[in-house]
Amino acid sequence: QSAKLLKLPPFLTISLLRFNFDFEKCERYKETSCYTFPIQINLRPFCEQTEMDDSEYMYELFSVIIHKGGCYGGHYHVYIRDVDELGNWQLQEEEDRLIEDKALRDLQNAKEIENPLAVLKGILSEEESKQIPVDQLGQKLLEKKGVSWNKKYRKQYGALRKYLQNHPQVFQLSPDENKVGLKEAHKFLLKLDSTGQDLQSPPQKNDVQWNSEKTSPKPRASSAGCHWFDLNDSKVQPIKEKDIEKQFQGKESAYMLFYRKTLLKRPPEARGNPRYQIPEHLLNEMNAANTELQRKRAECDSANNGIDLHLHLSSCYRFHNGALHPSLTWKESVVDLTIDRRKTLGDLRQAVSQMLESWEGDMVLSMAKPLPAGLHLYQVLDGDELSLDGIGLADGADIFVWNGKEVGGTKVMTGPDHEPVVVNALRLAQYNEGGKGQHFTESQHIFSCSTRVAELHRALAPSGGIILKNGSGAEKEAKNWEVFLEGDMKETVRSVGLTDGCSLLILDSHDQSFVNVASGNLTAFTYDISWLQVRNFCRGEDEEKHVKITATIETVMADIKMKAIRELQLEEELANKSCLRPVSGNGKLLSPVPEDYTVKEAELKMGSLLGLCHGKAPTSTQLFLYFIIGSDLNLSPEMEIVVEETASVKECLNLMLEKSGLSGDNWHLRRLDWCYEAGEALSQENATLKELNVCRGDTLVIMEGKLPEKGLLTIRIWWLRSSSPKKHGENAQAQVNGMSCKMDALQVSAAAEPIHTALDLCYAGSIEIAGEASLEDLKMQAMTLPFCQEQFVPLPSFLRAWTVDSKGPGKLLRDNRQRL
Repeated sequence: QSAKLLKLPPFLTISLLRFNFDFEKCERYKETSCYTFPIQINLRPFCEQTEMDDSEYMYELFSVIIHKGGCYGGHYHVYIRDVDELGNWQLQEEEDRLIEDKALRDLQNAKEIENPLAVLKGILSEEESKQIPVDQLGQKLLEKKGVSWNKKYRKQYGALRKYLQNHPQVFQLSPDENKVGLKEAHKFLLKLDSTGQDLQSPPQKNDVQWNSEKTSPKPRASSAGCHWFDLNDSKVQPIKEKDIEKQFQGKESAYMLFYRKTLLKRPPEARGNPRYQIPEHLLNEMNAANTELQRKRAECDSANNGIDLHLHLSSCYRFHNGALHPSLTWKESVVDLTIDRRKTLGDLRQAVSQMLESWEGDMVLSMAKPLPAGLHLYQVLDGDELSLDGIGLADGADIFVWNGKEVGGTKVMTGPDHEPVVVNALRLAQYNEGGKGQHFTESQHIFSCSTRVAELHRALAPSGGIILKNGSGAEKEAKNWEVFLEGDMKETVRSVGLTDGCSLLILDSHDQSFVNVASGNLTAFTYDISWLQVRNFCRGEDEEKHVKITATIETVMADIKMKAIRELQLEEELANKSCLRPVSGNGKLLSPVPEDYTVKEAELKMGSLLGLCHGKAPTSTQLFLYFIIGSDLNLSPEMEIVVEETASVKECLNLMLEKSGLSGDNWHLRRLDWCYEAGEALSQENATLKELNVCRGDTLVIMEGKLPEKGLLTIRIWWLRSSSPKKHGENAQAQVNGMSCKMDALQVSAAAEPIHTALDLCYAGSIEIAGEASLEDLKMQAMTLPFCQEQFVPLPSFLRAWTVDSKGPGKLLRDNRQRL
C-alpha cells in the first residue's frame, strides 16, 4: 500500500519509531538500529502533483530531538539550527586543541579513580539525603567505578570506615559511625565547582542576549554555513553539522526530525536581530532577568576568587627559642584581610597600608608558616605587578608584616634553611625503689635545622655523655636507638634526619654501660621507650582532645593516667573517678586496664590509643564484662559490669539483672559464639566465672527461660489458626498458607494460659524433647498435643515453625532434618 501527498506543509515533522514492543518476550524495547536522514530532502517523488518547480519540493533540516536512554526512562535534548543567525559563539576549530582537551579529561578521570577522596566526595554529593550508611557507600563505589574499596584502596589507605575517620574535615560521621555524609562546606564547594563562572570569560551559554549591537554575528555566505546549537537543559553549546551523523543509531539517537521549506525566508530585518517582533513587556522581563543573572554572577565570581589572608603584625610578636611567638593572644596578633586573587601584589600592599595607617618605616611582606616550634618566615613577597594567584598566594595564607630585618630588636633568620625543629630530650632518672617501672624525665628543646650536631651535643650534654637518636617520630613504634658517632658531629640537625617530635636519649657516664659504642646501638637497655596516645572521653570540653604520653614497657598504668590528666589540663580529683580503656580499630572502647598493671602486663602495643573514661578501673582480681539481653543486638544495647572473678554464675546473673532493671528467676546466661549470637549456656550456676574460663572483656547474653535439664529441651507451642471459620473439606495446605500470611502481624504472649487474640493465636501446650531430635520430630510431637489434633493437619510437612523471640516472630525454621 502507498499514499501520495496532496499538499505540502511549510513545516514537516517526522517521528521515528524508536520505541516498540516484543510480543515474544512480552516487554518493551528501544530500537537503536541505524536510521540515516539527509540535511536536505526532495519530496517530489512522494507528491501527487509534480508539475511545480524543484524549489517547491525542497525541504531543509532545522531541528533534531535526541533521546538518550532506554524505553523505561531517559533524557531529551535538541539540536537547533541558528536560522536567524543570532548566535555569537564560535566553535573551537583547532583539532589539536580538541585532542589536548580530550587527553586532559582522560588524565583527570584516571586521577579521580586513583584518588579515593575525590571519588567518595563525588558519590556523596549526588545523594539527596544528608547521610547514607557506610556499607551503602561501599556498594555505590563498586557500582559507579567498577572496583571495590578492599580490592583497590584498602592496602594503601586501610579500611573504609577508618579512612572516613581520618578525614573529619571532609566527612561527617553519625555518633555511632554507621552513617556518613559530606560536611556543608564541601557541599558548597562542589556546588561552586559545577556552577561557578568567571565574569571575565566570554558571554555565557545560557545568557539571552537582546542587544543587537552587541550580538551582531559575522555574515554567512549561505545557509550551509549556519551554526547549530545543542540545547541540553540549562547548557547550550555549539556543534558541527556533521556531528548530527553521530546520532543515526545507538542508545543516544535521533527521535524526531523537523524540516522546513527552503523557500521560507525570514525578513532581512530579522537577521541578527533578537528583538524582532518581540512584545515590549517580554523584552522588559528579559532585561530584568539578565540584570539579575549578572548580579548573581558577580556574587559568585567574588566568592570564587576571594581569598582570606592572615596578617601577622611584627609589633605583636617577639622572637625567642628560634621562632616567633605572639606577645598577646593569637587573635589579637592577627588581622584578617579578604582580597581578590586576581589583584596584584601592589594592590595587596596598598590595602595593608590603608589598614595599618599608623605604620612607620619600611613595610615588608613575607610568607609565614606556623610550625610546632612557633611562627617561621620564608621568602619575601616581591614584584608588585604580579597577580596574587601568580605568586602562589592561596586561601588562608599567613603573611608577616615587618621591616625585613628584626623583630623587637632581635635579628630573625628566614627561609627553609633555618626552620626550627622541636626535639624531646629524655634522661634516665633514679630507679624508684618499692615501685614498678623505669622512670625518666622528658623536656622539649628547639634547634634550627642548620645547627650542627656538635652544638646540639654541647647544649644537651655539657658535662659529657652519649646522645642517642630515635628518628621514627611519634606516629611509629620506636625501638632502635642509635648513637651519634664522631663523624656525625659536623652534620646538621636536618642532615642527620631529626624532625619535629623526634626523641634524643641522653646517657651520663654512669649510664654508658647500656650502650655498645662500637656498633652504635642500644644493646643492654631493655626498656623500649616509645609513646601511648590518650584521648579524653570524659567530655569535659566540646571536642575530644588527645595527648601523646612517653612510656616504656615497664611504665605503670597509674602513672600514665596521672600524666595524661595533667597534660589534658583536667582536675586532678578526676584520678579517683576515671580509668584508662584501650580503643579498638573501629573506635570501640575495650575493657579498662587495671591501674597496677605495667604496659607489658596490659598487653598494650606502643603507639596504642587509650581513652580516659569515667568509672573505676577493675583490680587484677576483677572481671570487666559486657552483656546484652536477648540475642538481637538491635533491640538490646551492650551494657557493662565489673564482678569478682570468684563470683558464681548465679551471682553474676543477679548483678546483671539488677543493673538492667529485670526481675524474676526465669533467666539464664549464655556465652556469645563466634558469629555474635547466643551460644553455649552457662549451665553450672554454682561454678565461679574463673572456673568456667570467663575472661576480661567477654560478652555474655541474658536469655529468658530457665535452664533445661541436661539433654532435654522444654518448648512451648503456640498455634495460629485461620481467622475465618473452617469450611468442611477445606484444603489443609491452604489453611497453612493462610497462617503464614499472618505471621508478619504476629504478637505472641509469653503467658502459659490460652490466649485468644484477634489473630486466633492459641497456646497449645509445652513438650519436652531431646536436643538431638530433628525439626520433623518436633512437629510430629507437637501434633500429638490435644489442641493440635483438632486442627486436621494430615502430615508434619504441612506445618511451618517459627521461633518466638521478644514477643514476636523470630526466624522461619526450614530444614526438617536439622537437629534442634
